[in-house]
Amino acid sequence: MTDSITDYAQWIGRKEITDDDLGLSPTLAAAATLNDQATRFESGSALPPLWHWFYFLPKAPQSQLDIDGHPKRGGFMPPIPYPRRMFAGSRMTFHRPLVIGQPARREAVIRDIQQKSGRSGSLAFVSVVCSYYQNNQLCIEEEQDIVYREPGPTVPSPQVVAWPAAPENAWTRIVTPDPRLLFRFSALTFNAHRIHYDRPYATGEEGYPGLVVHGPLTAVLLMELVRHSATRPARTFSFRGLAPLFDLAPFRLVGVPDDGKVSLEAHGPDGKTAMSASCEFA
Repeated sequence: MTDSITDYAQWIGRKEITDDDLGLSPTLAAAATLNDQATRFESGSALPPLWHWFYFLPKAPQSQLDIDGHPKRGGFMPPIPYPRRMFAGSRMTFHRPLVIGQPARREAVIRDIQQKSGRSGSLAFVSVVCSYYQNNQLCIEEEQDIVYREPGPTVPSPQVVAWPAAPENAWTRIVTPDPRLLFRFSALTFNAHRIHYDRPYATGEEGYPGLVVHGPLTAVLLMELVRHSATRPARTFSFRGLAPLFDLAPFRLVGVPDDGKVSLEAHGPDGKTAMSASCEFA
């Protein structure tokens, strides 16, 4: 499986352009999935932060899907053979909101590809820079970190512990992930990765103890905590995945505001930080 000598330099600088009419339906479906019954969305409404992930979606033909559900390697993304893939982090700046019902464009460029060896085996890191435009104006800049890993040892089930008390001024929310939520988020993002909905595959082939909560879902939930708690719009948002979450037990979201920004964490049922994030306000 190790592919450390392969040169992927020809993929650096590769570009992909995706147009989308930003129709209302995906936003309404996202609101239903996230249980947002308070916000009224219509054509002309501003798209909430991170909800651009529900648009500009890749649409690989069914015949081009690999065994894990991802599109086969070698298109826009390099043909890295390691089977475990994850959206490990992102840094984004919001210049102006995208508007529902108006055409927009996503321009993606592969900035860098690095291969390393870690304790769990070989890894590859792909940095993708995405720019989102509407009416010829830059709306969002985002740099995504995509990580590919060799097969690793079986991941044990988390041991449930009592979470420590959150800071007094913290925003908190308890999320109970279940297959319905994970399926709907997979559908929203047109993501056929089987670890999120196919339990026999997730446990038998990739060695997870249950269905894996999407990293972007956790990030969206953290941003939603901010959106429903803060009084100022977000200017920047970044996140980093530290450990997987599963549909086996609830997890906790915590946001601690401080002087124009908020520090965020998602705590697994074992009390460990599964994702850290930060948001700065305009």
